[in-house]
Amino acid sequence: MAMATTTTIPFQTKHSYLTNFLFSSSTNLKRFIKPSRFFHRQSNNFVCRPRLAVKACAINVEEKNVAGKSEQWEKVSAVLFDMDGVLCNSEEPSRRAGVDLFAEIGVQVTVDDFVPFMGTGEANFLGGVASVKGVEGFNTEAAKKRFFEIYLDKYAKPDSGIGFPGALELISQCKSKGLKVAVASSADRIKVDANLAAAGLPLSMFDAIVSADAFENLKPAPDIFLAASRILNVPPSECIVIEDALAGVQAANAAQMRCIAVRTTLSDEALESAGPNFIRDDIGSVSLDDILNGASVGYSM
Repeated sequence: MAMATTTTIPFQTKHSYLTNFLFSSSTNLKRFIKPSRFFHRQSNNFVCRPRLAVKACAINVEEKNVAGKSEQWEKVSAVLFDMDGVLCNSEEPSRRAGVDLFAEIGVQVTVDDFVPFMGTGEANFLGGVASVKGVEGFNTEAAKKRFFEIYLDKYAKPDSGIGFPGALELISQCKSKGLKVAVASSADRIKVDANLAAAGLPLSMFDAIVSADAFENLKPAPDIFLAASRILNVPPSECIVIEDALAGVQAANAAQMRCIAVRTTLSDEALESAGPNFIRDDIGSVSLDDILNGASVGYSM
């Protein structure tokens, strides 16, 4: 990614949501990336240190509301879960699979190159990096097919640690309170099914699973969330979205749904720029009370 420039997504300029979804230079990008506490592997392409190293004061820090969000919390009837980075610890494995894919065609990329395109679907995820790198004749559909082969073969394994602690429990608690629950993901269904299986989350738990396959406009457009709302027969105003990506938070806002962001992938600074109602550490830190009643205080460090 070029230094001191702004990266856009030129291959999908027909949709304003994506053309406005920008990241600044790779130098500034570093302050937005959230190091994971789950992946400690080192390779030639990246070093990912435990999040504990950068968040030593994680306990007993005063929380606060995200600026501009109302504390009033209306009726809640459904929870829409993003998959990558929310239910499944799969953002970094996806980026590593992307690095593997580009290596096969002789293009050197890093996991950081994919950050601006997280949460926008595999076509944008791969095509965006190809565009930034100036790859000519890039076949997005063929690349997606090979990406899924790599991802399912190497990364979406039952023993891969892809499941986030607390996800199963929170879904069960929501259902016990009569809330409808759905997966609403910009990923293709093949990846959704593989990730949920690897994370130990049965498909039967969900009242709806909405994936990218049937949509032209993916996040940050609101289409996926609005479709989930229609399938569940719940108005958008009664839906809570849980998201980790800028595109996802923006999509929730565009759908006029409340949004809880989790900082599994991005920093608070990056997430706040998209305007969630409040921020939690990860899915295990989101309580049923957060969902039903909102937060009298906003986000914990």
